Amino acid sequence: MVNHERLRRYLKQFATFNDNRDDHGVTRLGYTLQERQAHAFFSREMSKLGAQVYSDNAGNTIAEFAGTRSTAPALACGSHLDSVEHAGRFDGVAGVIAAMEIAHIRASETETAWNHPLKIVVFATEEGARFGQACVGSRIAARLHTSESLSQLSDATGISAFRAMQELGLNPNDLAAAQWQPHEWKAFIELHIEQGPSLDKSGFDAGIVSTISGSTRLSFTFTGVASHSGGTPMRIRRDALAGAAEFLVAAEEYALQRAPLDFLDPGLRITTGQLSVEPGGITTIPGVCTLSVDIRGVVDTVQQECAHDLMNLAHRIANHRQLECTCHHVSEVLPEHLSADVQQVLHDAAHVCGTRVCTMVSGASHDAQIIQRICPSGIVFIPSLNGGVSHSPHELSRVSDLATGVKILYSALRKLDTLQDCGG
Repeated sequence: MVNHERLRRYLKQFATFNDNRDDHGVTRLGYTLQERQAHAFFSREMSKLGAQVYSDNAGNTIAEFAGTRSTAPALACGSHLDSVEHAGRFDGVAGVIAAMEIAHIRASETETAWNHPLKIVVFATEEGARFGQACVGSRIAARLHTSESLSQLSDATGISAFRAMQELGLNPNDLAAAQWQPHEWKAFIELHIEQGPSLDKSGFDAGIVSTISGSTRLSFTFTGVASHSGGTPMRIRRDALAGAAEFLVAAEEYALQRAPLDFLDPGLRITTGQLSVEPGGITTIPGVCTLSVDIRGVVDTVQQECAHDLMNLAHRIANHRQLECTCHHVSEVLPEHLSADVQQVLHDAAHVCGTRVCTMVSGASHDAQIIQRICPSGIVFIPSLNGGVSHSPHELSRVSDLATGVKILYSALRKLDTLQDCGG
């Protein structure tokens, strides 16, 4: 039923839409030409199967296949095609390819028709790599963005999401048609690589996600006094980088003290992935140090308490070192519990397919956690290899595992197609 060679071909093709000038992974940032080229390829492939394909003003691309009940709400599956810088080939892409394979299987069927319309969805700008906020396309679909809020999201060069959309021919002044109406959607399922080592270590074929971690993103700036590295005694220095370094070590210890022993539970995670130092001279004591903090949690109160505690911690360290410290709240998404009904359907589908699955928590953000606000949603994880590394050229999953995920996804969608209702 599942065409392994087609999965491989699609993986290879999507990797060609790449802004990298070298061989170091894939760079396909949100609201760039490369992302739109990937969406265009998806559109062409789905059009060949007879789908009605369109891109809305959020940049989300949807391929629709009609069902026998034209007024029935749609079943949907899909993911995203944008990436972080120097990424691998599987994040997001695996879910899109899985959904495309569902479309191919549907197109080849001659006996049992689908009652509900089937929509294959490719969301725009899921990664927060460019604008600092994840799931921009699905947020627009869920009415969580306005033209004004898109104008406030900017990349490292100062270009706003609003302007980037305009430069690609999208119209962020008119988002109404891109906003999903709950009565038009029955359920949404996203296949995704795990982006962690748990499934591969435990020997499960796939994972059914119950909860998606939230994410609070903060920006801290420590300000001291830039001075000559040779002429300034150690005891009177006001070194911004040293203060930031002390903060980072303390933040890591804060997270480690709360880390669970169960590797299927990611717990609380704190990460700094960006750090800049000014003036940046080898013989100059740093006067300004700005860093990012990404807090991930599966309990909303724990996540919010962590943000509060880290801000207090930063100010205490700054005061002790005679530094100034400012904190900017970049964005926040609270943990999302996915539909219990969809989870059960996915577990039943896995049983039908003869696969070993477990229930697990997602440590990363996904479009499904936003779409859960609109309709019942679920996620199927397939194993990540190489120690679970992701957002890296070393990201890897087996095509055979992707094919297993497609089988679970197909069986679940078919079951949902026969159900009268699907709760949240």
